[in-house]
Amino acid sequence: MTKVTDLANAISGAVDDGDSVYLGGFTHLIPFAAGHEIIRQEYEDLHLMRATPDLVFDQMIAAGCASAVTFSWAGNPGVGSLRAFRRAVEDGVPNEITIDEYSHFGLVSRLFAGARDMPFVPLRSLVGSSLPEHNDSIRTVKNPFAPDEQVCVVPPLNPDVSIVRGQRASPEGDAHLWGITGDVVDAAFAADTVVLCVEEIVDTETLRSDPNRTEIPGTVVDYVVEAPYGSHPSYTQGYYGRDNAAYLEWDEMSKTHESTQEWLDEWVYGVEDRREYVEKLGAERLLDLEPTHDYAEPIDMGRYA
Repeated sequence: MTKVTDLANAISGAVDDGDSVYLGGFTHLIPFAAGHEIIRQEYEDLHLMRATPDLVFDQMIAAGCASAVTFSWAGNPGVGSLRAFRRAVEDGVPNEITIDEYSHFGLVSRLFAGARDMPFVPLRSLVGSSLPEHNDSIRTVKNPFAPDEQVCVVPPLNPDVSIVRGQRASPEGDAHLWGITGDVVDAAFAADTVVLCVEEIVDTETLRSDPNRTEIPGTVVDYVVEAPYGSHPSYTQGYYGRDNAAYLEWDEMSKTHESTQEWLDEWVYGVEDRREYVEKLGAERLLDLEPTHDYAEPIDMGRYA
């Protein structure tokens, strides 16, 4: 059965004020289009969750969508701080937010546990760090196989909603991913409701022709949305590159709350949907992001009747 809808309907159907919302994607496949739709629909009191919250969280925080953030390392990659994030934490602008911070491995370990219905996950990397002193969710237990050893544990993470991206999907929600998959798969399995946004929707046989790339099964997906350039200014492997200029532009534009609101007025509230956003970017800018071809050697799946 098809699960295809548009982004506005997917967000309005999946998200409620006060929900915990995980946005997947590590360096690429970041769901910027979905984040902008959440802003346009003026959601409030969301508990935003993400490994490496970057510009998309800065924009959502600046728009007043968030009351809490669970994250690992927050910054504008390769540029500096997230200015709106810092204003909210340090000055309560536009509203106060609480933070729940982990290392990268600590946060994805929480997702790992949530995706597999585990009560907790042990990890060594937090032992000796200062994070357990500031986060009550990071605890220390005895190793049952070596009682003299202490290990840290983190609880499962089960968001109300996960919004994830892939390169392509069938109408039923089976999704192909390649490149850095990061936290995307566990985020999909850990959540109660999953919105899957892809560059293109293809027929089911296309997915079946390369089953090893089907990282997300349709059984965990609730909404399927075709959103070309839905990760811009991040990138989607094989479709377009990272728009580095946009990250530099955001650093300047976000220096004050007022200038940040001007950007949101122009690029989020001022466009009806992602199509208008892409048209506003212009063909020349998009052509600069086009990837070169780099095909892998094909394999023969050897289908047997």
